[in-house]
Amino acid sequence: MCKVTISAYEFLKKFPDAESARKHIETCRWPTGAICPACGAAERIQTRKIAGYYRCLACKLDFTVRTGTIFERSHVPLDKWLYAIYLIMTARKGISSLQISKEIGVTQKTAWFMLQRLREACGNDGFNGGNDGGFLNGIIEADETFIGGKETNKHESKKLKAGRGTVGKMIVLGMRQRGGYVKASVIPTTGRFDIQEKVRESVYPGSILCTDEHASYRGMEEYEHHIVNHSAKQFVDGMAHTNGIESVWAVLKRGFYGTYHSFSEKHLHRYVSEFSCRLNEGNVKVHIMDRISALLKKA
Repeated sequence: MCKVTISAYEFLKKFPDAESARKHIETCRWPTGAICPACGAAERIQTRKIAGYYRCLACKLDFTVRTGTIFERSHVPLDKWLYAIYLIMTARKGISSLQISKEIGVTQKTAWFMLQRLREACGNDGFNGGNDGGFLNGIIEADETFIGGKETNKHESKKLKAGRGTVGKMIVLGMRQRGGYVKASVIPTTGRFDIQEKVRESVYPGSILCTDEHASYRGMEEYEHHIVNHSAKQFVDGMAHTNGIESVWAVLKRGFYGTYHSFSEKHLHRYVSEFSCRLNEGNVKVHIMDRISALLKKA
């Protein structure tokens, strides 16, 4: 048996009902006991008659472990939420709302609502990679990719008729620290301002930046910049290559083509957050319960 994961059968035995899931989530959120989500008081917390309900005697707030989280104002039992998190963190290429609905016994509309809240949580900052403030540092690979269907495959009414290649596609910029974390975000253009702004927001000054020959990466003097010339069929030049970040795009596009089939422009940033979180917190060498706890803390 694998030492870093448990089967779906074992997981459901571990959390057979909403009460066991509530206790686990409370332990993750409040390791030393309930804390008021409004005023932060921990000393004057009163337990109510109904299990899982608390009152802060300092500010008179009644609250539960759902208060101030993605689970708030949701009628879905916490054991179903927890199993949905398990499915997300174990599905390498993502899982559709239709499949989630079948697995946990809710409507597809409810499953979509749950997935969108979980993806929003995936985008919360707070990962421990890099130096001050979560910056990536060391050797960083940066690259951009284009998400969207081919013009030739579109219905006649949806064709832009403005050319081929990247026309009509959405742009995602990604940075991967070698042996470390991934940061990715949607950008409006591949222009110098948009790309360099995101790089400076994410990469610690003094780091080694490895990119392709795209001109937008040039001129950032705060980094040691190494270039591989892909147009000349050069893919590795000593330590310089972008194979790591391109492997991220491979997984993202397998999810796009094989699981979701399309990403809307409105929600693309949430899908990108989901895949980044799964790569950062969902490393298969980390035990699945630790991966679930990492996402719960973001939630």
